[in-house]
Amino acid sequence: AACQMEKKGIATEKGELNRNIQKANRLIREIRAQIGKLKEWIGELFKARETAPEQTPQSPGLANLLMKYLSVQREKSRKYSQSWQRQHAADELKTIAAAVNYLSEHGISNLDELDASLSSVSDKAYSIREGMKTAEQRMKELQKLMEYGRNYQTYKPIQDEYRQIRWKGKQEKFAEARRAELTLWDAANRYLHAHLPEGVKTLPISAWEKEYTALKAQREAEYETLKDTRAEVAELQKIRKCVDIALRADQPAQTQSRTKRQEQER
Repeated sequence: AACQMEKKGIATEKGELNRNIQKANRLIREIRAQIGKLKEWIGELFKARETAPEQTPQSPGLANLLMKYLSVQREKSRKYSQSWQRQHAADELKTIAAAVNYLSEHGISNLDELDASLSSVSDKAYSIREGMKTAEQRMKELQKLMEYGRNYQTYKPIQDEYRQIRWKGKQEKFAEARRAELTLWDAANRYLHAHLPEGVKTLPISAWEKEYTALKAQREAEYETLKDTRAEVAELQKIRKCVDIALRADQPAQTQSRTKRQEQER
């Protein structure tokens, strides 16, 4: 029934849940992909650090790199008008302030700690999604229980009337006329007998509805938390961009210094 309604453009609770599940799956894939890229980037920086023997093994301070980024951007902006420079500087300061605040709040000062933080964010996102999946599975079960429970209650009077007819011909005629309702009741009866404990006399539809509402609210809250995690990863991507620019700006100076030392050694 829900499928038919969805085909006609009528939204159903079942269809809405399926759409929300798809949205959550896309979101977690996006988060994990972005974290994967960040981890790969950090891994490349670690490799570069290991292959540079003249460099200290200590992980570079992110705060210093962010300040270096500001200096680089300030130098780049000198060729533009004063008004553009002021606006650009204000925008860059906002970016760096947000980055510094994030790093400070999460106790991150270098690449090693950033790497550990990424693992933590990834684990958190995975844990949230797994919790959502548990709720979603139960919501699907409740949807079926409520659907069949309502059908059972709605069509039971028709089933009772059918069973009370003693004359076979009249009973068959009644069954033919009310075949759809009797079929729905029979399907509901079989499903409920298969999925409810023995001895249940009254269908707890009201309790199912309350549980479903609570799970729906819980799932929506968890989805918002997952969106917050995506925003967190987006902030880390901004930090990556700034750090990349700062590191690239340092490379020419490091190359010159290395060349000078090599000449002195000769």
